Amino acid sequence: MEEPELHARLRSGDDQAFAAVFREHYASLVASAERLVGDRAAAEDTAQEVMLELWRRREALPGDMSLRAYLHQSARNRALNRLRHARVVRQAEPHVRPPTAAPPADGEASAQELEAAVRQAVSDLPEEVRETFRLSRVDGLTYGEIAKVMEVSVKTVEARMGRALKLLRERLAQWLPEGGGW
Repeated sequence: MEEPELHARLRSGDDQAFAAVFREHYASLVASAERLVGDRAAAEDTAQEVMLELWRRREALPGDMSLRAYLHQSARNRALNRLRHARVVRQAEPHVRPPTAAPPADGEASAQELEAAVRQAVSDLPEEVRETFRLSRVDGLTYGEIAKVMEVSVKTVEARMGRALKLLRERLAQWLPEGGGW
């Protein structure tokens, strides 16, 4: 079937035309996406998303475009978006340092002591810094959400969180591992 006819049949919602496009392009879309994301399952998800979007937008497809080029560009864009999203998720994960030594025999007492010290250090923070810290770390709000709640700019939230972490680091230095921890 010629591409203009295929376009027309796709635009009209012909399932057989879509199935033909799927069979012809799916494997190469998966391979293309896999080269970018490095994971077969993610590449298959990407190719399926592209095909689903093709079906959703079938009525708006221009008749003069190359279907192959359109599909591969869509797969590339989605794969790159997937990589960007993964990078953002990795950067947002808390940095956890493995323990450097075995816990002391009186670990329960040390844990209670540390917990009390953390509570006290947080309560000693200036009010707006403490509230910003609580909204972020206890309530799990993003900086944008905190800015809306507190009616301040995101930059102000960032500055307050930076100040909170600096003050807590100084106050809790004796419990942090060598090198500062947080």
